[in-house]
Amino acid sequence: MPELPEVETTCRGIAPHLTGRTLVGWTLRVPALRWPVVLPETLRGQRIRGVRRRAKYLLIDLDGGALVLHLGMSGSLRILPADAPVLKHDHVDFLLDSGLILRFNDPRRFGSLHWQPEPAEAHWLLAGLGVEPLTPDFDGRYLKTAARGRRVAVKSLLMDGRIVVGVGNIYANEALFLAGIRPTRAAGRVSLAAYEALAGAIKAVLGAAIEMGGTTLRDFVNQDGQPGYFQQSLWVYGREGERCKRCGAALKGVRLGQRATVFCPDCQPAR
Repeated sequence: MPELPEVETTCRGIAPHLTGRTLVGWTLRVPALRWPVVLPETLRGQRIRGVRRRAKYLLIDLDGGALVLHLGMSGSLRILPADAPVLKHDHVDFLLDSGLILRFNDPRRFGSLHWQPEPAEAHWLLAGLGVEPLTPDFDGRYLKTAARGRRVAVKSLLMDGRIVVGVGNIYANEALFLAGIRPTRAAGRVSLAAYEALAGAIKAVLGAAIEMGGTTLRDFVNQDGQPGYFQQSLWVYGREGERCKRCGAALKGVRLGQRATVFCPDCQPAR
């Protein structure tokens, strides 16, 4: 599934082509993705004020609200000429006054597309989301407060979107390794100093992934059709049984919340 860096990469890629343009119309080839797609006629002729990301959602801001789009498990967006051939799983085209289209392709149809009048953040998919990890509001003290008295594993805390958004499985594994924290440790038992290191590691690993174009997954390519490259830099994710790049110990694997979790028993002690 595309995670925060992939969504941010996509956001940055399409924003210059959309911002300031007018939405002329659209072609909807399926009645529903994960949920029914309902686009009111009043959207025609509205100006696109900008494109931004909230958690793993893309928000395309128009005059009267926003299109709220989620890429799902395998979705991708392209900026194409209006006469570009339609391929299988090309479900939605948005026609711009530039003559280009924004095309949404989603083989598994787990993505979603909604119209939300202002304020966009009132949409039910966005309400109740936690803090953004790349903002000043996210730091060690915030995590320590959120974890107070909680027995849940610290990795599960990181992946709770009500606490912090966009720290998916790959990046949680990587950040915990960089911070030297075992993923299974009870969140409430992690020290403030460790959470400060963890918050910094999360910012670092997400920032690096964004700069490198996102993580290559089987079903994800970025907005210009090229795969991301952050996968080449992974320390632990997907490497169970291999040797730790830092100390040489064999990497261990467990499952937390039905998600693969890999750690180094030496670099991430159980204490």
